[in-house]
Amino acid sequence: MRIATWNVNSIRTRADRVVAWLQRSDVDVLALQETKCRDDQFPESCFTDLGYQVAHVGHSQWNGVALLSRVGLEDVEVAFPGQPGFGNPEPAVEARALAATCGGVRVWSLYVPNGRTLTDPHYEYKLRWLGALRTAAAGWLAEDGGAQVALVGDWNIAPQDDDVWDVRVFAHSTHVSEPERAAFRAIVDAGYADVVRPHTPGPGVFTYWDYTQLRFARREGMRIDFVLGSPALAVRVTNALIDRQERKGKGASDHAPVVVDLHD
Repeated sequence: MRIATWNVNSIRTRADRVVAWLQRSDVDVLALQETKCRDDQFPESCFTDLGYQVAHVGHSQWNGVALLSRVGLEDVEVAFPGQPGFGNPEPAVEARALAATCGGVRVWSLYVPNGRTLTDPHYEYKLRWLGALRTAAAGWLAEDGGAQVALVGDWNIAPQDDDVWDVRVFAHSTHVSEPERAAFRAIVDAGYADVVRPHTPGPGVFTYWDYTQLRFARREGMRIDFVLGSPALAVRVTNALIDRQERKGKGASDHAPVVVDLHD
């Protein structure tokens, strides 16, 4: 079974690229983030024509997450328990988390809030969001220690210094602050392993490159897209890769797909 995650940065703009990549990659389950469309705007037929079932949640031109599966799509769940919202006066739960059981694996497509700046209200929102995710994720393992759970997506966190091209550039920025990194570690400590890093050691191994200042050509990126697996899932991982080639060419997303292979 092959699972992948990809922040596509607008599915309507890149549907053809995603279709072509699926035809080449032999992926069974693809989690998408930042689809940037409402449910009625999602190009579902592009993927059902390939044999994938589709689940999507999107409320506007912002955020949005989806799951495409050719190995079943059961018990679809929008938002995790306790997922906080953002906004005043009544916080709205954004389209940032979607789950389904695919081939026996509970896959969560996650688009963690960016945080913007260290003083922005979105930064505190990001930490609350991650804290709530940690509580929910720990609860799933407490209920069933043998559960196969994959927390996949754009985490908007670089957990280690070598996950950014020059940590000095980010010294006073989000993504590398200690509270964010601690929130990421808390989910790992709850029992979820980064199953990609052992197969893609770095420094200089990234999943995201900004469009500006020729960041991709200059290899100035960040590793912020991850697959965190429960213990029962982690032991099934046989290989993982970051498809850097998909960041190339006209109309590419600023993120590359991250792929994990599981044995039966």
